[in-house]
Amino acid sequence: MLKSLLAALAIAVFALPPAVNAEESADAAAENQELRSRIDRLESLVDHLREPTVEGPRLSAALPPRSSERSDSDRAVEHASFSTWNLNSALSSPPETFPNVRLTGFFQADLGWVHQDATNMTAVGDAQDGADFRRARLAATGNVADNVGYMLEMDFAFPGRPSFMDVWGELRGLDVLQNVRVGQYRQPFGLDGLTSVKELTFLERALPFAFLPFRQIGVMAHRVSDAEDRTWAVSGFRFPTDFYGSNIGDNGGYGMATRLTALVMDEGDAGVLHLGGAYSVIDPANDLVEYRNQPEFFVAETGGAAFVPVGVPTAIPFFVDTGAIPTDIVNLFAGELAATAACWHAQGELIYAVVNRKAASSVTFSGASVQTAYILTGEHRPYDRKNGVLGRITPIENFGSNGGCGAWEVAGRWSYLDLNDGGINGGINGGQLHDLTAGLNWYLNRNTKLQLNDVHAFLKTPGLGDSDADIVAMRAQVDF
Repeated sequence: MLKSLLAALAIAVFALPPAVNAEESADAAAENQELRSRIDRLESLVDHLREPTVEGPRLSAALPPRSSERSDSDRAVEHASFSTWNLNSALSSPPETFPNVRLTGFFQADLGWVHQDATNMTAVGDAQDGADFRRARLAATGNVADNVGYMLEMDFAFPGRPSFMDVWGELRGLDVLQNVRVGQYRQPFGLDGLTSVKELTFLERALPFAFLPFRQIGVMAHRVSDAEDRTWAVSGFRFPTDFYGSNIGDNGGYGMATRLTALVMDEGDAGVLHLGGAYSVIDPANDLVEYRNQPEFFVAETGGAAFVPVGVPTAIPFFVDTGAIPTDIVNLFAGELAATAACWHAQGELIYAVVNRKAASSVTFSGASVQTAYILTGEHRPYDRKNGVLGRITPIENFGSNGGCGAWEVAGRWSYLDLNDGGINGGINGGQLHDLTAGLNWYLNRNTKLQLNDVHAFLKTPGLGDSDADIVAMRAQVDF
């Protein structure tokens, strides 16, 4: 009806007669009479709109009074602009339409320099300086119904190019399970692993991340308590999943992961204390598992690898590596802790991996990390209640806005990964790595971040002893 009214008003406005001379006065009089008839019809239509209906009141609050009730100044203003009609206050928001979509994405560009002592170079190879796009992602997310959501995220920097990241659909609002997700997603295991890479305090996740099943294809139920102070999730998945979300194998190939979190202290922005635990059991499809990691920095050259001299690593090498282990079952155990208080935040976790080997005794590996940070410019790092992790830092004043400097943060972390276990029927000597990392972060605004990390890696390699490497790395990140 509103569209009909506006169309009729447009007809009336554009039907105004041009200026006339004396010879055209008779025609002008006839046209004026026709115009008055049109105005009368429009006012009748307005009167109809003013009348209440069973659905509710008409648009009387938004429509101007009748011409007989208006002054000349009212008519002039209304003729000059329809904006004087406060239609926005009278019209309710249109209902959400399905399906809908929102485009998101981000990139992380890294640059780093590596210095190794002679023993370290012998143990892992000559790690090269370099620059790389660590991640370059595009994602579409939205809803196809009021209770069905989805996400389709691809990465153009990972091996696979493009590689599947989060690709899933989710049924929401169920009575008991609340949310059920199907597809490829991050498994519910580990505080560091479930923190978005866009919101990491350091360039890379800590060393124990090597144990995580991370993204696999499966089905997961997850729920947040009504008070948003507790979360739980349980997932069944195929393992291992490749860069395209694929897995084949009829000898095992299944896994399960579950995670529970709780806020044991909740003072809102003043501070929180988070506790969590996770468990995962995995029967790998190929009866093999392998754990390895780099010293919290990664650059690689893949497309131009043919131009790298023979014997020179085309990526930051793995400092610790178990090699492929014939395996029946893997059990993973994790505990996590996080806290915030005003400008300070910290977190830590401990992970154990118990590997039941084929034709040999079980071996146990471990990893741990502790990190802390302080925001110099007075911001507070929020707690993400829906995911049970620390959230995103938003500057009080953006850089360049009214002289603002953005948000500045200093941080430190210790982490270790122990892949040595003597075993009874032959041990695993994957090495032991400790990292000390100092970080400086500049948040120019909510969606732009620059990071500087100084990583000192202490490596203990069986047969070679202790060695050291230093890495200075920088990152520019923009997301939308």
